[in-house]
Amino acid sequence: MCQGRGPANSPYGTARCPRLTRMPGPTVSVPPRLARRGAVLTLVFAGVIATGAATGCWSGGGQDDRTRAVAPSPSRTAARPVDRGAVEAAAQRAAQDGKSGSEAAAEVVSRSGDTWSSVYTAREYEGFALALDGAYVGVGITAHRAAEGAIEVGGVRPGGPAERAGVGPGDRLLGVDGVPVTGLPVTEVVSLLRGEDGQYADDAAGGPAPRGDGAGTPVRLLLQRGERHWEVTLRRERLVTESVEVERVGDGGDGRPPAALIKVGAFTRGTGERVREAVRAAGPGEGLLLDLRGNGGGLVTEAVTAASAFLDGGVVATYDNDGRQHALRAARGGDTRRPLVVLVDGGTMSAAELLAGALQDRGRAVVVGSRTFGKGTVQMPSRLPDGSVAELTVGHWRTPDGRAVDGAGIVPDLAVRGDAERRARTVLGGLGGGS
Repeated sequence: MCQGRGPANSPYGTARCPRLTRMPGPTVSVPPRLARRGAVLTLVFAGVIATGAATGCWSGGGQDDRTRAVAPSPSRTAARPVDRGAVEAAAQRAAQDGKSGSEAAAEVVSRSGDTWSSVYTAREYEGFALALDGAYVGVGITAHRAAEGAIEVGGVRPGGPAERAGVGPGDRLLGVDGVPVTGLPVTEVVSLLRGEDGQYADDAAGGPAPRGDGAGTPVRLLLQRGERHWEVTLRRERLVTESVEVERVGDGGDGRPPAALIKVGAFTRGTGERVREAVRAAGPGEGLLLDLRGNGGGLVTEAVTAASAFLDGGVVATYDNDGRQHALRAARGGDTRRPLVVLVDGGTMSAAELLAGALQDRGRAVVVGSRTFGKGTVQMPSRLPDGSVAELTVGHWRTPDGRAVDGAGIVPDLAVRGDAERRARTVLGGLGGGS
């Protein structure tokens, strides 16, 4: 996840890279490129991540065109971060020689073995920043692998380009811009749909001028429905995702107390305040279920704001940046009285783990589910000479009690398999939810 810009004197501001206008700051999320390598978890912009991984279903972006994958094993996390000076020096030498600075930097990062450090082209990083705003560029479809390697449309976004063109769930996707996709990893299909790495089709048909983020560029799909085969050209659009969904469960008829189920998919911009609004809107006697399953992280400032909905001030987490210690603190005035249960699983990571660990350590919530992923490192971005961005590990974060999460994850108070939500509601009733 990424923290927003800090104050002018903050080590997490943009002073290190003044030419970059959308630098999110230090991050603790899974690098999007790892998902495209077939790695293991829900990504923040490519969401950066997890229910889909568990079922073999991957999404083509956001809730629609974001990647869902599984992230690398925590054991692959590098014991020693890559040397920032070596990365920047390699990029500088390459630029002077007229070569690609990003490729030279990426080679140094690759040799270091630091799993969480990564190098992005300028356009890739702009896409990352766009996703942190809760938006993505795509055509509004989800895709998953069907029988014999076929790629099938799992769903379409209402009002999106795909729905307007008549694409529907169950249609088979045979090709993207002339590339046959049957048998390809779903992550590669997602990249083709999104037009990542500059793979935009020629705009021979005219139309609106494409934006720098790819919105307005065409993508040609070859589809099959039953015996019918047809081709359609869509234009990618900037689509906005909903990071927080609220559902009322348990009206008393099932023997369980009423509760507000708050599902947080990712910590994009504004998510923390939407969580606070959901808590304030909870009805009389309703307990709270905070569902962080499959949440791959996002902006750390948003996770702290979300923590403020349940805490009355105090430490949310501590982190180190090149040996300097810092603390993240909740705002005062949160709801500390309603019973709270937090749902987690192996797809809960980084910013989501930070929130779950804080609520657990502070005694504010019972955590139910399975052990979380274990992403506890912090990355700092900096601009390279050719405009690309190196996001390199600078330290680790810990829970309020000082627990290291990296490679260990958050162990739930109640480990469950199967119907975790049902068990969580039972626990909530035992805490006095509905009283």
